[in-house]
Amino acid sequence: MGYNVKKGKEQATPDGSGFRTFEDLEVYKAAREFRKKMYGVARRLPDFEKFGLASQIRRAAVSLTNNMAEGHGRYHFADQVRFFLGSRGSLQELVDDINVCNDEKYLEGDEITELKGEAWRVLGLINGYLRYLRDRKANDRSAVREGSDDELALLDEALRSGGPF
Repeated sequence: MGYNVKKGKEQATPDGSGFRTFEDLEVYKAAREFRKKMYGVARRLPDFEKFGLASQIRRAAVSLTNNMAEGHGRYHFADQVRFFLGSRGSLQELVDDINVCNDEKYLEGDEITELKGEAWRVLGLINGYLRYLRDRKANDRSAVREGSDDELALLDEALRSGGPF
């Protein structure tokens, strides 16, 4: 005796044109590229920063994309939002790490400007994905609902306080 599993449900769209995994999300792709750049920064820091700032940058950079992957894999709206908000928090940590690199003159001004610009772009994409989740939740007319309208209000508040967007 086995389970009745419909193979067609494995794809996001019947023709396979929609995204299927977190790796297909534009926000993940941009965050992944930013993570790579931040790892490059960590490798170039002075030796005495190896276990301090460099380690912190690596942890926050990995957390940025790990939270996106885990959040995308969650079924419940609140879990998805929570993990993407975690990604947003890790991104803000990385911006502060860039500020430390600027203050300590570890990086040139042009690179600081470029990294911050990319960080704000990733932040905009995270906020856009959170808006997508919010709108999908608000438009959900199914009889089974997890959570409440309070979740939407909390998400709206988080989006309003998300940075320069």
